[in-house]
Amino acid sequence: MGYILMQLKQSIVVARKNIKIYYLKGPVIVFGLIFPLFLFLAYSIGRSMPLKELLPGLIGMTTFFTATSVGPSIMPWEARSKTLERLLCCPTSIWAIILGDMFSSFIFGVVISMIPVFFTITVNIIDVLSFLMLFFSLILAAFCFSALSILLSAYPPTDVPATVMMLSSLIKFPLVFISGIFMPVNQMPFLGKVIASFSPLTFFTDLLRHFILNNGYYSLTLDFLMLIIFTLFFMVIAIKLHEKTIVKRF
Repeated sequence: MGYILMQLKQSIVVARKNIKIYYLKGPVIVFGLIFPLFLFLAYSIGRSMPLKELLPGLIGMTTFFTATSVGPSIMPWEARSKTLERLLCCPTSIWAIILGDMFSSFIFGVVISMIPVFFTITVNIIDVLSFLMLFFSLILAAFCFSALSILLSAYPPTDVPATVMMLSSLIKFPLVFISGIFMPVNQMPFLGKVIASFSPLTFFTDLLRHFILNNGYYSLTLDFLMLIIFTLFFMVIAIKLHEKTIVKRF
């Protein structure tokens, strides 16, 4: 138990280091803030939709892109700056390093995403109970997406951040379009519903529709359960892959 607590403290130290170094990096700003903003503007401008109808998509895109913008770039930057070797020489296990990277990506996603989330209660779009449930689902989804972002940084084991960011975008952008943000799941054909079920963003978007619009497609239990399953799956696979590829970055 003492060993695990020590490693968790090391994870927090790693997360604090990442926050100081990587939050203001160009790729993080571009992929985490600018892209989702322009996607939302392209979707909303010219459409006669009330603000309440637009909020699930806005919050979903904001959380997904911000929580996945930091993680893919950390390992390549560490390898390029030659700090990865020094980090591995410390009494810190690989899983603790990976968890620290997840924490830093998770915090970035939560902090930015709280801006539209707070907007839902300040203009009386949802009540206090729905807001608390929405906040809890945001925490869970942000950690799930941050775990996905660390998984996306495992391959290729390169020291070029732009390469990893572009490859991760090839996965993230299709997920946005199949996850019920632009078209609700209940309006999709059968094949679309099947494909959408393979995306964690689908279940987070469905939770948002439950709490904001009261018209989610899946049950609340299934939405939360699937986000937990995706989170555990991404974490385990990310740790296993990084244990295999981390030496290839030297």
